[in-house]
Parts: sequence; C-alpha cells; structure tokens
Amino acid sequence: MGNEQLRAAKIAEQQALLDGAKSQGRELTDEENAKFEALQREIETLTLEIEKDKEGSKAADPADATREAVNAERKRIQDITSLCKEFGVEEAKYIQDGSSLDQVRAAVLDQLRVNNAPVNVKVTRDETDTFKARAVDALMMRAGMPVEHPAEGANQLRGMSLRDLAIESLSREGESISELLRMSSDDLYGTLCRAFYNPTAAFPAILDQTIEKSIVQLYQMVPTTFEAFTTKGSLTDFKETRDHEYVIGGVGDFLLVPENGEIKADIPQTELLPTRKLETYGKQFSMTRQAFINDDIGFLTEVPGLYATKAKQTIDKQVYQILFDNKTIFDGTPLFSDDHNNLLSKGSAPTQGVIQSMIMKMQLQKDQFGDAIYVIPEFIVVPIGYAFDLYAIFHSTQITGSDWNDANPLYNYQNQIKIIESPVLNAMAGEDACPWFMVANAQSCRGIQVDYLNGQETPTVRRMEVPGTLGFVWDIYLDWGIAVRDFRGIVENPGVALDIE
Repeated sequence: MGNEQLRAAKIAEQQALLDGAKSQGRELTDEENAKFEALQREIETLTLEIEKDKEGSKAADPADATREAVNAERKRIQDITSLCKEFGVEEAKYIQDGSSLDQVRAAVLDQLRVNNAPVNVKVTRDETDTFKARAVDALMMRAGMPVEHPAEGANQLRGMSLRDLAIESLSREGESISELLRMSSDDLYGTLCRAFYNPTAAFPAILDQTIEKSIVQLYQMVPTTFEAFTTKGSLTDFKETRDHEYVIGGVGDFLLVPENGEIKADIPQTELLPTRKLETYGKQFSMTRQAFINDDIGFLTEVPGLYATKAKQTIDKQVYQILFDNKTIFDGTPLFSDDHNNLLSKGSAPTQGVIQSMIMKMQLQKDQFGDAIYVIPEFIVVPIGYAFDLYAIFHSTQITGSDWNDANPLYNYQNQIKIIESPVLNAMAGEDACPWFMVANAQSCRGIQVDYLNGQETPTVRRMEVPGTLGFVWDIYLDWGIAVRDFRGIVENPGVALDIE
C-alpha cells in the first residue's frame, strides 16, 4: 500500500471517530482524542513523504482540508457545550442539528427572554487547563516522580517528548501542525522562547507547574533534623519584630489576707522577647537550548530538586551553626555560659552521670523574674557515633560497669528523651572537640525558632527574563529567619574530639 493510500486510510479512521462522537451528541473521549492525535501525527509524516515524492506539486492536500474540518467541528462542539453549560441549557440538540455558535447564542437569549430567568453562571474548567494538568502529571511520571492521583489521560501523554508536547501546545493555540512538524528542534525552541512570557502560553505553564510539583515533593523528602528540636513560626513581613512581643510575669506570690484585711495592689513585670527577622535566600537555574533539543527533562525534577534540597540543608546547617558557634544572643551573653547556667564546665562523651548533670541544669533554671520553672528535657542532639552508647545508657536497667548492679535511673527516661544524630556536627568539628546538646520540650521552654514568611515552608519558583541568556530561566527562593528565643531550654556539653573509625 502506497503512502497516499495509507494516508487516506488514516484520514478515514479520524473521520469515523468524529462521526461516531457527533452521532451521539458528545465530544471525543480522552482515549479517542489520544487516538485522533496519534493518527494526525502519522498523517503529517505521510504528507511530508508524499510532498517529497511530488517535487513542485502545488495541488491542495486533502489531509489538510480534513484536518481543518475536524478542528472546526471540534471547536464548534466545545464552544456550544461551554455556552450551554454556562446558561443551564441542554446542548445535545444543537450539536446534532449542526447549528452554528451564533445560532445557539441567539436561541439561548430567546429562551432566557421568554422565561425571564436569571443567568445561572457556572465556572467550568477550560480544556487548556485540563491538557496542562495531564501534561504536568505525564512529565512527572516520565521523570520517575510519584504521582498519587494523576489527571485523567496523563498516561497517554507520558511517552511524548518535550518536542511533542511543545508541538501539541502550540497547535492548540492556533499554530499549523504541518509547519511545526517541519521545524527543526532549534527553530521550535526559538518559537517557544518568543512565547515564553505570554501569560496564556501553555508550554511554559506546563514547565512551571511540573517544576513546582517536583520541588514540593523533593523538599519534603530531604533528610534534615532541625525540625525535631526547633519551633516553627510565621512572620508577615521582613521588618525586625519589636516591642509587640513580650512575656508577662513577676507578679510575686499571693499574700495572706487576714480577716477584714486589705488586699495589696501589685503591678506585673514584663520583659521583651528576642527580636526576629526574615531574610531571603535563593538561586537561579535555567533550561538550556541543548536540554530541550536533547529531550532532557532532568531540569524539570533533578535540577530544581537539587536547589530545593540545598535550601532545606542550608536551614539545617544554620541552626547547627548557632549551637556550634555559641555566639552572643539577645541579652549580650553567649548562648551557652555560666551566667545562663546551661554549660557543663568540662566536655565529655555521653555517660550516665553526665546526662544526669545536664538534666539537673535544665530543671533548675529560673524564669526572667527569678521564679522556678518546669523545663522538661526531650531531645539529646549528638554527632554521628554517639547514638549507640546513648541507646545502651537509656535502655539498660542497671548502670553499665557497676559492681553492684545498681539500678539505672535513666532507664525511666527512655521514652521521654529522644536521640537525634546529625552529621553536620561531625563536619563542623572535624578533628576538634565536638559539642553535643540537650534540648527541652517546646511547650515547656522555647529554644531556637525558625520563622517563614506567611508560613510558606517550601521554595517558590518564578519564571524570569534574563537579557543575554539563551534559555528558559527560573528563580527559586525561600524566606526564613532563625532566632534564639530562650537559652533555658538548651544545655551544652563541650564534648571531646571524636574517635570514629
């Protein structure tokens, strides 16, 4: 069978799909749409081959005429369906009798006028948005990312290359499929670049949404530990917080009031809490011309994922840097000091006696007004290598090495105190002494807090235009701030040099 016969057969298959849907007064189903588009691509390929065989032929191509008729009919059905749904009118009869959009519009207005009915506006999802959702989930699945509930029809698109998706997107916006298929990938890339900052363009929006979904998933999977022992906060702007936050207390003990005695007046004392402030952190990445031509979708998941991972790791590192560096905090004193009663005088590895000393220091703290408070230890934060000894200390009923099998008092803390290991401490210490810490329950005493702008914890991605850059460019950024809220909820053991082989 020759190319012309094959093409005619493909066109006949398309027409049969359309006739079947039209006879039933409906649009093509997702499966029929996918089959129709696959046939169209085969027809276009055959057309190119026929044109090569017919050098200089100027005859009109029946496939183009058929395609235009099919597209026109499809648009008529979509427009009539959308109009009828908007005004609550049954559309089937208008589709079946071949009415034009203008005729249907006039009929709807007449019906509303006769019935004197109010307009019932319904918001329906645009077909372009549906296609975008399918394409985004298809790219996610193709890149190996988990998609819990993929959009209907996404599986049919997951085998399409970036070039295929670009052609499909542009053709839906009115570009000629024949001309798009004839373009080289380089020329097609140039066409996409010109439309990249058009807010209605589908292909850039598909890239944006795929990047955003992958960043959210990958950010949540980053293995960091700061979240366990810090509190989370939210700020609405980048101004440094001032006197709108304070702690009230210092009211003194209740005094005995004798019979017919006078109740003494009292004025509560207040103390300002430490200030907090947000900063913006970010990077920029791009999809290069080579990546598009090579059909490399790594920029959609892997590259943004690397930056999302680095953002979370940066917060993790900054929190541990506060603990490790022991710099001056809001009251003009180093975070860990004798004045704060939260520093052991001599560093050591974890032992039963040392841990008891750290617990005692924490539980003997007083508030800003000199009153005893209840601070409950909940975490021990250590470098890699100490967890093994700590599990033995907390889970042994007797003190290890005791000649008399003395009862281990820390056994009762095994479910109260959680062990957190972090390689960040190992990296910071190197061959020097590595400190480790005990952190209180956040409800009993705040320690370190991580604030985000309006509670936004995952990075934001924004498409950017960069002059002189050959590629699609995105900014990825996140706003956060880290503050020591109270020194009473953290105790430091200065530690010793790690001996880990």
